[in-house]
Amino acid sequence: MAVASHLISRMPAVASIRASVLIPLMQQIDKRSGKTDLLLASHGILRSQLEDPYTVLPMARYVALFEDAATITGEPALGARMGTGFKPADLGPIGMLFALSQNIRSAFERLSKYVNAVQGATSSGVFEENGDFIWSYRIVDPGMWPRRQDSEFTIAASCQLVRSCFRRGWRPTEIQLEHHAPRDVGALERIYGAPVLFGQSGNRIVMNKADADRVYRSEDKSLIEILERHIGDLVDDPTAGDAVTEKVQALIGIYLGRKPITVAILAAELKMSPRSLQRRLSEEGVSLRDLVRQHRQTLAAHYLGDRQAAPMSEVARVLGYADNTVLWRALRSWEKGKPSAFG
Repeated sequence: MAVASHLISRMPAVASIRASVLIPLMQQIDKRSGKTDLLLASHGILRSQLEDPYTVLPMARYVALFEDAATITGEPALGARMGTGFKPADLGPIGMLFALSQNIRSAFERLSKYVNAVQGATSSGVFEENGDFIWSYRIVDPGMWPRRQDSEFTIAASCQLVRSCFRRGWRPTEIQLEHHAPRDVGALERIYGAPVLFGQSGNRIVMNKADADRVYRSEDKSLIEILERHIGDLVDDPTAGDAVTEKVQALIGIYLGRKPITVAILAAELKMSPRSLQRRLSEEGVSLRDLVRQHRQTLAAHYLGDRQAAPMSEVARVLGYADNTVLWRALRSWEKGKPSAFG
């Protein structure tokens, strides 16, 4: 049974990203093709907008631009390869906070907590499962697809942060990616230094729990407090994460197919009583069952509608169903517009 963390990053209503995240990508395109300005213009972005690293840009444009960049450079694994050169400074104060953490666990907990200071519409969190420590990352808007480059870049960059801040030869136990397997699976496994599973419900780094808890340094608490205060100032709307619905949606995205999703379990994660959680959701016009069903329908539409559709058994597993039959019954109930006993 998985033991979850209470740290779930916020999901602002406006899907945006800081310009600082785009700068390394622009540098790579400058080196490889010289078509940076043309690519930026095709997505409604001017190079001058990137001069201020704190400028906010639409997230959808960034995701689409990254996909086009892989095509222009002729490198399908562009995102993953770029991630191997990632440095703490590339994330600004969040990267420095990662580097100052005493162990890998606290570094990823802080990354999950503050990722929305530079990137919106993102669900990120940490949890334990079967003796492993797992960090999960996922863009919550299903309309931003394909997004292979962003997913592979984020996971590779996060692995590189661990290697540069904690141990150079560090290797994860396993990597999980939400998109279907590309032709260059071997290249990705060499980059990540671990086996890669595809068609998952999110993007995850699975690592050894003992390794994640190993203490590498003493923390400078005063400096960390200063950095956290500064990062807090970068978040535009301090009330953006007040809606319980958003927090529950983030937890569903992280745990679906990994552990049971019940009112009692989610209430414990949110430091609430089950009754309080049900009341808050009701006040916001939803129920846990509604939210789980909506998330499953979104994933099912994606996986079953893709030209490289995964086997039904795999889709059932990702959606947290026991087998194909349960998934089939849920699909039938959705088509008829009737409430399903299977969520």
